[in-house]
Amino acid sequence: MPTIAWISAATVAGGVISIAIAALFALSAPASWVPALVSFAIGTLLGAVFLEILPNAIGSAGNLQGLLATVLAGILGFFVLEKLVLWRHCHTEDCEAHDHHANPNDRGRSGLMIIIGDGFHNFVDGILIAAAFLQSTELGVVTAAAIIAHEIPQEIGDFVILLHSGYSKFAALALNLLSSFAMLIGALLAYFTLRAAQEWIGTVLALAAASMIYVAVADLIPGLHRRPELHATAQQVVLIALGVALIWVVGDVVRAA
Repeated sequence: MPTIAWISAATVAGGVISIAIAALFALSAPASWVPALVSFAIGTLLGAVFLEILPNAIGSAGNLQGLLATVLAGILGFFVLEKLVLWRHCHTEDCEAHDHHANPNDRGRSGLMIIIGDGFHNFVDGILIAAAFLQSTELGVVTAAAIIAHEIPQEIGDFVILLHSGYSKFAALALNLLSSFAMLIGALLAYFTLRAAQEWIGTVLALAAASMIYVAVADLIPGLHRRPELHATAQQVVLIALGVALIWVVGDVVRAA
């Protein structure tokens, strides 16, 4: 089978399999689990950023200061994007009468940003899969399998965030499938222009990290403060730590393989 066919099949299968497994878990969870799963999702987001995405971005960056400046600019950019979404709502609604945490439609902007960030991340995954297949079919298959395993916990977190943001189960599934096509686009771009695509890996990873940091810190963590009780705080801390630990363990297993 031609290399480009292997690359296309691996990226499509990788996106569909990881989303399907994540959906089976996230969509079957009772609604009462959603607040707890939001804490877990925060952990997976921050774990993915600081244990996987940023280390890989730093490893591929020629200019560390420029890379971190891209993360900073990305955070500012997502702040502006969030303001623009609020501005759009304010032209049709009374903003003072709608609390951010009480209105699921307003919370939907965090879902929008997580899909954008996931799209960046999937784009880079596609580049990595293509690069591996261009070395050898065996390496490509192993790399694709590793990426699928690594994506599952993050995709679970993405589903939970979309549901928490007010999206329906069908919409959450559709948006995740849509963002997974970025993996195929990245793979095909890498196949035809690998050198140029590799030079952009650090920048794209930095933007993905910025989106995930912003969603976790600006949109999700403030909601946890609505339950200041000691037992609720302890539960949130444990679940965030479990989300980080899962990313750490999966990353170690993948690297060992």
